[in-house]
Amino acid sequence: MQLNTQKENRYISLKQINQHLLHLRAGRPKDIEKELEVIQSHLNNKSLKNTKEKFTFIDLFAGIGGMRLGFECAGGKCVMSSEIDKKALATYLVNFDEYIPEQHQDITKISELEIPNHDVLVAGFPCQAFSVAGERKGFQDTRGTLFFDIQRILSFKKPKAFLLENVKGLLNHDHGKTYKTIIDTLEKKLNYKVFSKVLNTMEYGNIPQTRERIYIVGFSNDFYKPNMNFSFPNPVKLNTSIEDCLEKNQIDQSLYYKKYRMHSKLEEEMLQTNTVYQWRRKYVRENKSNVCPTLTANMGTGGHNVPLIREKTTRQIRKLSPRECANFQGFPKNFYIPKFMAKSCLYKQFGNSVSVPVIKILAQSIEKILTTKT
Repeated sequence: MQLNTQKENRYISLKQINQHLLHLRAGRPKDIEKELEVIQSHLNNKSLKNTKEKFTFIDLFAGIGGMRLGFECAGGKCVMSSEIDKKALATYLVNFDEYIPEQHQDITKISELEIPNHDVLVAGFPCQAFSVAGERKGFQDTRGTLFFDIQRILSFKKPKAFLLENVKGLLNHDHGKTYKTIIDTLEKKLNYKVFSKVLNTMEYGNIPQTRERIYIVGFSNDFYKPNMNFSFPNPVKLNTSIEDCLEKNQIDQSLYYKKYRMHSKLEEEMLQTNTVYQWRRKYVRENKSNVCPTLTANMGTGGHNVPLIREKTTRQIRKLSPRECANFQGFPKNFYIPKFMAKSCLYKQFGNSVSVPVIKILAQSIEKILTTKT
């Protein structure tokens, strides 16, 4: 039995969307109900035109769909998605008109027999086990062992290519042993030709955020030929400024910090309007590179890594809005951010996400190899 494809999972009725959002406990029922018609209008108006479908892919650890957006831009068709976080599933639903059924949410419980054939496996597998911001337990953390679910799927389905994404800390975790285990598994056990590189969003995505991630690309040795010559994309000039990513005339008063005890300290230290600062529980950290510091999953929980700005016109201090976080990750303007969902969940989602433009150029590089004539 194969998983339902994207086409088979499409919904158009308000009733079905409502049922799924309520089941996911994505927000208060009355708030969801108020927003249903706006969501349906968004989905109806969303362009169904895609670039010509050139290859298929599966989207594992899908989050809110950042990897999927990048691969669709390169001509890919998503034939399966897997994600376990309920709130992320809700955001995924209202943007892709696709509900990931419960039996496909936990990757550890999905049989290889149920996974459809695909050309590319895409996975931004959980990074907390290797992150400097976490405890860095690696394979001792169950989130770290999820790599081996990727291994079993690659072994059984043998797609032509894959793209894996993780934090830069994966490289030196456990003195490099974790990374070596992953690469050895991909090359020696699974017979893939592997390429890897650390890319920074500000250098490869024309997005003003410093976000270094390790990207691991692989091609099956049964498919990859000497004339294919895969290479990572070249850096691009950063033309997008911090101001380009900020909303004008912000009306959400919950974002402003005048009511908080640390406001006087923020007033003293946050002097620039072209800088994204971070509140680090007890002190202000200024990013002097004229880009946004790395957005993190815990930036919405109150005390740590909260990104702050001083508005240019009002001179008031506030934190970034969820939409601004989406902008700093390169999500398209028409990406729908549900109002019924708690902001803390939205901050977590964008902090956990990938930078869409970086994924797009990587997907384009992979597509060139897939369509190379031998």
